[in-house]
Amino acid sequence: MNITDLTATELRHQIQAKKLSPIEVVNAYLQRIERLNDKWNAYVTINEQALAEAKKAEDAIMKGDPLGELHGIPIAIKDLTPTKGLLTTYGSQAFKDYIPNDEPTFLKRVKAAGGIVLGKTNTPEFGHKGTTDNPLFGTTTNPWDETLTPGGSSGGSAAAVAAKLAPFAEGSDGGGSIRIPASLTGTFGLKPTFGVVPHDGDHDNVFGSQHPYLHNGPMSRTVEDAALLFSVMHGYAENDPDSVPFTFSNLLSNTNEKKSMKIAYTPNFGMYEVAHDVTKVIEKARDNFSELGFQVEEVEFDFGMSKKDIQHSFIGLWCVKYAAAYGQLYDNQPEHFSKNIISMIEFGRKLSAVDYKSIDWKRTKIWQTIQNVLSHYDFIIAPTLATTAFDHHLPGPNKINGKDINPANDWMMTQIFNLTGHPAASLPVGLTEAGLPVGLQVISKKFTDDQLLQVCHRYEQAFETFVNPPVCE
Repeated sequence: MNITDLTATELRHQIQAKKLSPIEVVNAYLQRIERLNDKWNAYVTINEQALAEAKKAEDAIMKGDPLGELHGIPIAIKDLTPTKGLLTTYGSQAFKDYIPNDEPTFLKRVKAAGGIVLGKTNTPEFGHKGTTDNPLFGTTTNPWDETLTPGGSSGGSAAAVAAKLAPFAEGSDGGGSIRIPASLTGTFGLKPTFGVVPHDGDHDNVFGSQHPYLHNGPMSRTVEDAALLFSVMHGYAENDPDSVPFTFSNLLSNTNEKKSMKIAYTPNFGMYEVAHDVTKVIEKARDNFSELGFQVEEVEFDFGMSKKDIQHSFIGLWCVKYAAAYGQLYDNQPEHFSKNIISMIEFGRKLSAVDYKSIDWKRTKIWQTIQNVLSHYDFIIAPTLATTAFDHHLPGPNKINGKDINPANDWMMTQIFNLTGHPAASLPVGLTEAGLPVGLQVISKKFTDDQLLQVCHRYEQAFETFVNPPVCE
């Protein structure tokens, strides 16, 4: 077995048992990236200090120094995340030469635990859409089929994990940006409860993660690896006003004691057109949960508004956010902004303060609907997306089951939980007859991220989840 076939958890055991050297591990990944990254364009910047950091990690082992939870394990970091001393572009021409002097608390924790950053992964400009391409670095493609998208905006991280160019990665999620690419690449992605992983370093706007809720979280091939990374990332940070003093321990314990728990199943949240081949895989996963002893019931959702109303609210929050964050920069350097970002900034500027705050009423209805379901059930399960991977040149499919849809967002079933802040994961649960992966979205009550990981891990132990993409060497 190659080093890059090992999970992060297996690497941790072998490094700490001195069966593998951090230098061997990092070198194996760097060599694989050099050989294969051009196929998928997952990484856009490589950390030239990675081997030197691996050497320090090896020296610490030989000296008998205390070792962190991630000691010597490589990790990929999304290019929306400021990384001290390493080029961070946000996928934008305006930041093509930007090298931060600081980085978020969660990344400092990863490094303090011994994690070694391999490089930065591709993302759309400012993470504004559910596919991955930008004017600086071009398009990231899906390891399952290079003509298809891996999704976005953490598409580079998902492609790196699926193609074994990293054992795990960090992603960020403001509308599904962890869960969308996890579903389309057959990997696992966790959007934690809002506030559990501190989200600081957002261009010095410490309140910039609220509208909608932005989350950083792990992406991996296994739930166990996600739990390992999450265990280091989460925890209170006093410099983040939304950080909560809440920690988890033994994230994957007691997985066999959840048989009496209740699951609410929805095929479409009462409003999405879901591809028949996706539904078939999701229904099998639903039945698998029943086989495991969970009480699964189909539940109807009524948000008191249309899908278009929900999407308009979500888009309004994002457009105002972009107008506030990048409007002045756009005025000074309009040539550095794509048409999509310009249109979002201009739309955001047209919304009045009253329009903007009125969105809170719709958001309240959405919150109350989800809370009502979770007051009777421990988990909600649903398709992560209404489709499998599609052509990477497209914003999304324009038809599902022969019916017209809005390709920009009618296939995303993720945005609801960026309006509410609940923990939500995408768990790979199988392949369609065409051989493309499907993700199941699993949602739980706030601050039950441990239970969410446990139920996903229990499913993973019982049924096949991650499958190697056929095009990977």
